[in-house]
Amino acid sequence: MPSRPTRLTHAVLGLLPPGLLFALITWQVAADGPLLRPDERLSRALVHPDRASELLADLGEVQIAVPVLVLAAGYVAWRGRAAGGARWWVPSLAASAVMVLVPLIVVPLKVWTDRPGTPAVPPATGYYPSGHTATAAVAYGAAALILLPWLRAASARWLALATSALLVLAVSFGLVRRGYHWPLDVVASWCLCAVLLGALWLLLERERLRTAAGRPCQMGAPRPSTRTTRTSDPSASRPYRGARKPQDTP
Repeated sequence: MPSRPTRLTHAVLGLLPPGLLFALITWQVAADGPLLRPDERLSRALVHPDRASELLADLGEVQIAVPVLVLAAGYVAWRGRAAGGARWWVPSLAASAVMVLVPLIVVPLKVWTDRPGTPAVPPATGYYPSGHTATAAVAYGAAALILLPWLRAASARWLALATSALLVLAVSFGLVRRGYHWPLDVVASWCLCAVLLGALWLLLERERLRTAAGRPCQMGAPRPSTRTTRTSDPSASRPYRGARKPQDTP
């Protein structure tokens, strides 16, 4: 089996493909490249505004997705502090920091690319990348990642991951189906959030290894005993009070 440092190195390298794909899509959008033509054709084939797609898209609203992360972060912080963790605040703070990064990255990109919306929305620009998709992916994904260590059953962990992925897919489908975003807007947000959530997972994994390494029971060395060793001879613990020693002569 690969060592832990090797696993972490592979995980870091795994962030490169989505990062490169995000850069490629951003370049195509900014330069009005050839990828936009099939993107527009796909959008025309998928757009069908209805109430269901609106409701699915609304799951990516800040007012809905972010409170889910806040509740998860609060629960994890409470459980960590109650368990006596020395750095109980790290997972919740890290997840919140990643959430803060979303508008700091997405908003400047919207202004820079200045991509117009689909024909299904009023004329405007600033649709790339999809902010709703990024909000949903980071909020639901980060909530699942920080909850995993507190879910004992493997089925519960898989359910948390599957639920977060399903919510992100539902938001993405609703955005494209309603015509709020072009498909590439959504795919680009997937790539961006894959990098952000991957970085969060690396930080959480490093923190877990650091915490595990700090436990004496896992270092292979027993704790030194602070109790005074008692002998079975009761007289050995009594002070000498003038009685003759065996070597004394009368």
